[in-house]
Amino acid sequence: MRILFIGDIVGSGGREAVNHFVPELRKEYNCAFCVANGENMANGNGFARSTLDELKKSQVDVFTGGDHTWDQKDFEKEILDFPNVLRPANVSAQQPGRGYGIFEAADGTKIGVVNLLGRTFMRFACDCPFAAAERIVEEIHAVTPFIIVDFHAEATSDKISLGRFLDGKVTAVLGTHTHVPTADETVFPGGTAFQCDVGMVGSRDSVLGREIEPIIQHYLSGMPFRFPVTNKNVRLCGSVITVDAEGHATAIERVVRDL
Repeated sequence: MRILFIGDIVGSGGREAVNHFVPELRKEYNCAFCVANGENMANGNGFARSTLDELKKSQVDVFTGGDHTWDQKDFEKEILDFPNVLRPANVSAQQPGRGYGIFEAADGTKIGVVNLLGRTFMRFACDCPFAAAERIVEEIHAVTPFIIVDFHAEATSDKISLGRFLDGKVTAVLGTHTHVPTADETVFPGGTAFQCDVGMVGSRDSVLGREIEPIIQHYLSGMPFRFPVTNKNVRLCGSVITVDAEGHATAIERVVRDL
């Protein structure tokens, strides 16, 4: 079986690329399941009902979140209408929605998906992702050995450490948040696929999906600027994980498509 994982979707250009490329990639690689990080899909900040509705035919099975999950007004209510949207599992239990779930792939395989948030250099308060992962993975293992972890974190040390910690316990640990795809994709000895960051679905002529000039002016002056999303020359970054019958990864391959 193969699973497709798509990096952070940024703005309307990112949504367009996901609608265009995900069905093609699923067919090309014969992927039975797809996960995408969507926390930047609503004009670069957060989720919204309208943007999720726009992606209903994209063939993404599960959308994961991060530190921008709640940036759009009313999404704390709207998330309850979208059982396939996850917010980080290691935040307060008082936050609406859920941080992990068990879903069904196209071939009937049950797949657990876990969304975790890092703590180093992050503005969002959360509990220890290692402790949360250990507890959640044990619970999911009672149902299925196929488990995909989206670790939305800034520090590469955090991501590598969690990947090593979960090696042999989950199918894949894939990093999101920094929007730049890393060239460290590998399968650890225990059979867990890993990549520090899958990248983004956003403009390749940008700074992390935002217009270049306002960000440069911010660095030059130290003054606050708005950082609008740019939707020109969008690139989709993702990874395809090949999985055996026991839920162990046997390969991971980066995929890139330009819109």
